[in-house]
Amino acid sequence: MATSPQFRKGYPMRSLLVSITLASICVAQTSEEYPHPANNPDSPKMLAGDWFEHPHGIDFTALPKIPSRHVVVSDVKKTKGVNQHNYLAHHDRRYWVMWSDGPGVEDRAGQVVKYATSPDGLEWTSPKQLTPDPKNSGPGSAVFNTRSPKGFRWIARGFWQRDGELLALASLDEAAGFFGPSLALHAFRWNADDERWDDLGVIRDNAINNFPPKQLPSGRWMMSRRPSDYKRVGVSMLVGGDRSLQEWKSFPVLETSSKLAAEEPYWWLLPDGKSIAALFRDNRRSGYLYRSFSVDDGRTWSTPVKTDFPDARSKFHGLRLRDGRYVLVSNTHPRRRDPLTLSVSEDGLVFTKMGYLYGGRHVDYPHVMEHDGQLFVAFAGGKQSVEVLKVDLDDLDLLDKMPTAIAPRMPLK
Repeated sequence: MATSPQFRKGYPMRSLLVSITLASICVAQTSEEYPHPANNPDSPKMLAGDWFEHPHGIDFTALPKIPSRHVVVSDVKKTKGVNQHNYLAHHDRRYWVMWSDGPGVEDRAGQVVKYATSPDGLEWTSPKQLTPDPKNSGPGSAVFNTRSPKGFRWIARGFWQRDGELLALASLDEAAGFFGPSLALHAFRWNADDERWDDLGVIRDNAINNFPPKQLPSGRWMMSRRPSDYKRVGVSMLVGGDRSLQEWKSFPVLETSSKLAAEEPYWWLLPDGKSIAALFRDNRRSGYLYRSFSVDDGRTWSTPVKTDFPDARSKFHGLRLRDGRYVLVSNTHPRRRDPLTLSVSEDGLVFTKMGYLYGGRHVDYPHVMEHDGQLFVAFAGGKQSVEVLKVDLDDLDLLDKMPTAIAPRMPLK
């Protein structure tokens, strides 16, 4: 049996407090409404606290402000380009960020993946190209910056740290829509000796993931999959990647999109070290996240249920911290992608705290990473800039006492 992270050697003293809190939560779980991956997967409960009355009635600008240091890595506003799909990693004593860089509107023909590195997460190198130009679609081609089915585009899909190596994932397909018939997920391996990315080819055809693989207790890896016809068949999970980069099995979540227009799923392990919770953006504009559970290593999933956690129909990301807490960074305002907020849960099921991270303008598509007592958040500004926040983890303690005057009675219009 896998050991829960908060009990592993080397974790800070706060883990003891988290363990006590989790024990208290277990007592609270006798309530019929509290979610449980096996006993109550249909519960919609995902947000709780006396600091709000309705999830859509929260005054998000009045949330406690989380201090951070902010830097812009890349900005293509002057050239009217696109920068989005941001992913972070720390490898070989450097911070890494990658993103999709395209002409005009997002994901048009000619889009490539770029990257930058930093010694501290604040001072970044100039952007460099990670992928080659997509075939017959580079600058100067007849299809560049179009939605032509004859044009191709790369989409950044994240860093995968596997067996001590740094891999970068990117999808390639026709740029006419979402997604083209030749959709495939490719991998590139960082060659430290030559300071370049070596093309490893396709690791899964007819697939685009949302975030890079994470390791399951079994030792296998798992990532989400959307096939080219996902709007008809829905999303699935790919499990494998341990024996070879190309060995994956696909397990559907619903086998249909008739009940949920699921986009950009994300998952994490729960405190028991074996149950999995997956969250989904709802493209049918309900204004809430959906959730599903698996108790068999990602092979079968409960029917996704609409939770009470507010969402702007935007990409989100989170992780389990070393001290056992869970954080989720997302656009919680149900009507717009402003601000980015950070929510905290002790058990990965119900969030009880929420803070204001960054906003005042269109900000979205976050990716979160913890390293050396810091939380790093990469995000896009209006889909035209790559930006990074550096947050001291100790500052999350500012959320321990949520204010009571941030929740008007009526939901937002």
